Amino acid sequence: MNVGYSNLGHEELLKAAVSHVRARRQALLIFLNTDVVMRVEKDPDLARIVAEAEYVMADGMPLVWIAKLFHRPLKEKVSGSDFVPLLCGKAAEEGLSLFFAGGEPEVTARAVEKLRAGYPGIRIAGYASPPSGFEKDPEEIGRLNESIRQAAPDILVACFGCPKQEKYLYENRENLGVPLLVCAGATIDFLAGRVKRAPAWMSRCGLEWFYRFLREPRRLFRRYFIDDMQVVRLVFRYWHQRYEKL
Repeated sequence: MNVGYSNLGHEELLKAAVSHVRARRQALLIFLNTDVVMRVEKDPDLARIVAEAEYVMADGMPLVWIAKLFHRPLKEKVSGSDFVPLLCGKAAEEGLSLFFAGGEPEVTARAVEKLRAGYPGIRIAGYASPPSGFEKDPEEIGRLNESIRQAAPDILVACFGCPKQEKYLYENRENLGVPLLVCAGATIDFLAGRVKRAPAWMSRCGLEWFYRFLREPRRLFRRYFIDDMQVVRLVFRYWHQRYEKL
């Protein structure tokens, strides 16, 4: 549906990520859920970024099911909230440093504290929580970029939400000099323990979105039951286009 996915499992992606850091070859890693797919349809700039990213992962069982429907099966769902902890563990083993950008100041500080406690030897090069609307202020962008450059991390994890994090990393990637750039959305809230993850069985069954809705119904009702439901229309549209060409 107008998106090219990287057909990798968790371990394959982890190996690829470390190889980019070791070779100092920059890579942008994006996780797409149904909400982001809908945004890609409406935002040409985001669509271009997704098309040019080195790694694009399907973050949601509905996307895995749709890929199978189109006879383009994906190995597995790979979400940012699952992958980043694995990446942190690998970074601790390999001596690689990380920088976290985004989240509320106290939440990000708590996430870093928990990471240091949970992954002995992990190297946190720094973290920052730029103010709301920073992406529209060249001075704030410059300050964040300078903090990251001075810290010189191997891995930058951006948790600003879509499309802010994708656009920030894409537009500033050459200035940052960081080998691995990760768009991780709400992962910082999970790492800090501010937001509880859905039970594993719900995630496997594609019900993680419903679990999150039950916890924040007022905030997420429109997203899940109005905006994201439009993906059904997209499936029919792209299915029709696919068989018109045959």
